[in-house]
Amino acid sequence: MSERSELWTPPADVRDRSRIGDYLRWLRAHRGLDFAGYADLWQWSVDDLPGFWGSIWDYFEIVAYDQPSAVLESAVMPGARWFPGATLNYAEHVLRMPGLAPDDPVVLAYSQTRAPVTLTKADLREQVRRVRAGLRRLGVGRGDRVAAYAPNIPETYVLMLAAASLGATFSSCAPEFGTRSVVDRWRQIEPSVLVAVDGYRYGDKAIDRRAEVAAIREALPSLRHTVTLPYLHTEGDWAELARETDEELAFEPVPFDHPLYVLYSSGTTGLPKPIVHGHGGILVEHVKMLALHHDLGPGDRFFWFTTTGWMMWNFLASGPAVGAAIVLFDGNPGHPDLGRSGGWPRRPASPTSAPARRSCSPAARRASPRVRAARCAGSARPVRRCRPRASPGCTRRSAPPSSSSPSPAAPTCAPASSAASRSSRCTRVSCPAAASAPAWRRSIPPAAR
Repeated sequence: MSERSELWTPPADVRDRSRIGDYLRWLRAHRGLDFAGYADLWQWSVDDLPGFWGSIWDYFEIVAYDQPSAVLESAVMPGARWFPGATLNYAEHVLRMPGLAPDDPVVLAYSQTRAPVTLTKADLREQVRRVRAGLRRLGVGRGDRVAAYAPNIPETYVLMLAAASLGATFSSCAPEFGTRSVVDRWRQIEPSVLVAVDGYRYGDKAIDRRAEVAAIREALPSLRHTVTLPYLHTEGDWAELARETDEELAFEPVPFDHPLYVLYSSGTTGLPKPIVHGHGGILVEHVKMLALHHDLGPGDRFFWFTTTGWMMWNFLASGPAVGAAIVLFDGNPGHPDLGRSGGWPRRPASPTSAPARRSCSPAARRASPRVRAARCAGSARPVRRCRPRASPGCTRRSAPPSSSSPSPAAPTCAPASSAASRSSRCTRVSCPAAASAPAWRRSIPPAAR
């Protein structure tokens, strides 16, 4: 593919209609910065790291219990410290859901195991409040690890936010993972609470996971409690965890780099490597990426076909932080009814590979009048598959070369310029980053683990 291959040209009024255009106007008004186009904005974002990330903090009105003493204390790697002194909570920002009314839908969940579930803004906050109180009854607090062996369903999402609100660290594995894959990951982080489904359906097949859950429990001596989520069967104790309570929804202030959740490498070379992501780094990166690159905000529905074992689930989970509703789906990606059910969002994203995306394209085409953008991740797409098809409802499609670029101005979206998007490669990482689990554990005293 030629380095100059033209994939997409933005409309002339893109600055007036996009969130990155609003950000440019904000920079002009509040920072005295005026950029001619996207390339100039990108160059500034990597040349002036404190200036750029400080503007993201202010533009998105990040709420801190304690203000940072600086944006970037030291740029030396490893060991760079971002926003030192700041305390905040990721879950609090997600649950702000800016621009949404209490009765606006914020989670739309579809499953081959049960009927669709819709949560409004008020519903989501209420469920997090209850599960947070339930975790506290189990003794969960700041520094504990909460593990979920569960699919992409509302309960998993609620559990992650509830754990984060307490300052506990969350980790998930999809229920299609076998016992060894799960134990190889969680034995390294020593969770104290496990929430697990009893099984699930994939297409027409019922898959029971109760034996796997029992084996996982046996292999993890750190577990103090196991909560069964009745998903395939009817018996379980999730309802007790999420029962009514008078306890208010509150948020534990934690340092900027306090562990939020743990993701893992693939494990193709030895054990999967735990990678710890902090509250602050994930928050500023995700609101930047979702709003400025993906142009998401109130009124949008954001869908990414993913399981809880892939990092795109964690990215999807941040959608409400910029006011977007998220669409959760558990089951076969060839599910025939999602588009007709009203679940198709204005900004969907594709499966993990380009071939898988092609297999879903008939459903996408049926829904295309309501789709504004489509994205792919997990593998590169051939040029012929990146070219937009005629669609009255789709103003932009993009095909980044990797699952998620951490650079402040990624190739996912370049609407600040009239120049066409071209094939790109990320060459620099210059944002608040994650840490390996061993480095995280060395950096905190044993009592806080």
